[in-house]
Amino acid sequence: MTKKRSALFNLILIFCLFVAGVFFVFGWSQLTSFEYKSEEVLAKEKTLAQADKSIILPKPEPLKLDKLAYDQKMIELANYPKSSSTATTSVKSATTTVKAKLWPPKSAYPNGGALLPFNRIIAYYGNFYSKNMGILGELPPEQMLAKLDLEVKKWQLADPKTPVIPAIHYIAVTAQGSAGADGKYRLRMPKEQIDKAIVLAKKNNGIVFLDIQVGLSTLQSEIPALEPYLKLPQVHLGIDPEFSMKTGAKPGTVIGTFSATDINFATNYLAKIVRDNNLPPKILIIHRFTQPMLTSYRQIVTVPEVQIVINMDGWGPPAQKVGTYNNFIVPEPVQFTGFKIFYKNDLRPANSRLLSPTDLLKLKPRPIYIQYQ
Repeated sequence: MTKKRSALFNLILIFCLFVAGVFFVFGWSQLTSFEYKSEEVLAKEKTLAQADKSIILPKPEPLKLDKLAYDQKMIELANYPKSSSTATTSVKSATTTVKAKLWPPKSAYPNGGALLPFNRIIAYYGNFYSKNMGILGELPPEQMLAKLDLEVKKWQLADPKTPVIPAIHYIAVTAQGSAGADGKYRLRMPKEQIDKAIVLAKKNNGIVFLDIQVGLSTLQSEIPALEPYLKLPQVHLGIDPEFSMKTGAKPGTVIGTFSATDINFATNYLAKIVRDNNLPPKILIIHRFTQPMLTSYRQIVTVPEVQIVINMDGWGPPAQKVGTYNNFIVPEPVQFTGFKIFYKNDLRPANSRLLSPTDLLKLKPRPIYIQYQ
């Protein structure tokens, strides 16, 4: 028994000596690597560290707009005869018909990095919860993206000089037939649904539009709720006067309206986001298919941070749609125009057909934003 204890004691002693040796070697290496620093040296290093924190790195140079190229592209969009210097359109009054020089309209030059008019945007519209609100909810995501890609290729072939950008135009705030808990007749989509739109757009190297149908709410209440998304460089905004019910009527019972005051609020809000976050210009889509849907258009103010598109949102056979465009979009120019194609509603008359890219490129002015629902 004594021999066993002695052997155990020897093992413990050897282990302790080994551990002590390791600590001695480690401590000696640390001691030999230690560099003595005087108080003067330490004070100097502290001053330098504080100076490093106070250094403000210069901001990157902002992108510059090629104004000559911009003007040329705007003239191309006006689509006037080569013998003319400015696009004209017939404007009917009660007594006579005159030729008015309307396109391209006078508007603010955008900041550098602007997407329009250097690109054409081809957007798929709708809501993922509804098959009746557009193509986004009708097809499985991958099938929908493949169909969008085909439309993009058609447009690229029709107008090779203008690059095409695909877009997901998602209704993030939908007008409702019931008042809801707050009586606003609108429903805000959950975060995961908006995130889904952003992810899908990324798969096609596209951009996103978040659309607002205010119901009995206001743009002043709804746009700020989307600000976290609007701070992203690839996310833009759409607003729909059809469902802006200023009279208190239920959405869908009458056609709503926005005024220049509403548009200017949206524009200024987006412009501040652009300035505060050093972003390229945002695009604002405004839907329209009747005269009262947009009032006092001359008071709409264009700014370098936001590009405004008035989108022809009516459905029907080709002649009717072109007539709506010529009657309500062309005579009241703001900055850019858009045109919506309804995959189903435009085919309701038995002998109807969908307008093609070639058809739309004949319009004066040519739409730079095309939306498919």
